[in-house]
Amino acid sequence: MNTAIFVAVVTTIGLVGGLVASIVLASSTRASAFVLGLMVFIWALPPVVNGSVWKFLLGDAGLINGMLGGLGLAESAVPFLYDDRFALLSVALVNSWAVVPFNALVFRAAILNVPGEIFEAARIDGANRWQEIRHMILPAVRPTTLVLVVLTIVYAFRSFDFIYVMTFGGPGIATNTLPFLSYLQAFARYDFGLGAATAVISVLLVLVLAFVYARSVRREEKDT
Repeated sequence: MNTAIFVAVVTTIGLVGGLVASIVLASSTRASAFVLGLMVFIWALPPVVNGSVWKFLLGDAGLINGMLGGLGLAESAVPFLYDDRFALLSVALVNSWAVVPFNALVFRAAILNVPGEIFEAARIDGANRWQEIRHMILPAVRPTTLVLVVLTIVYAFRSFDFIYVMTFGGPGIATNTLPFLSYLQAFARYDFGLGAATAVISVLLVLVLAFVYARSVRREEKDT
């Protein structure tokens, strides 16, 4: 259940956030180029570094709790990483933050493949921004979306670094996912047989997703 919730949150926010960011940054301006460069920097950061920064930001004396207290939104520090009601969601949101830049770059490339003359003709015909997004951008990125869905699910499913750095599976088992559980069983409890069995289950699930990804890529190649 932890793995399913974690994957669902990362996939949903990663895809929606990436699509929104790509639409906003589709223009070739200095501001968009600067933001894109910043997003690439965020994506390229090692997960251990990224997770350590967010662990500090979400701590009791971290920046986020300081802002919530300063704005009067919380009387005491919110235990983002130390309460089983918040820990899994907090780590999932941080993972989403890390995957949004990659999805945004891929979505943006798909949007830029749409000829500019089509957008100009739509504006001349009176199309507003929402109509452009609904009838032009979304159909254009549909094949890319299918590929990114599979890649993002695989990324979320195999996520280990952020959990290891931020919560180490805790509090209790609140942030234990299948890959991290396999690590704990094999290298913390020294039950190598059980750890290997859990790892095999994880690999089989990833192989199913890899098969779906390969079929989607092959279908897209045939369509083009």
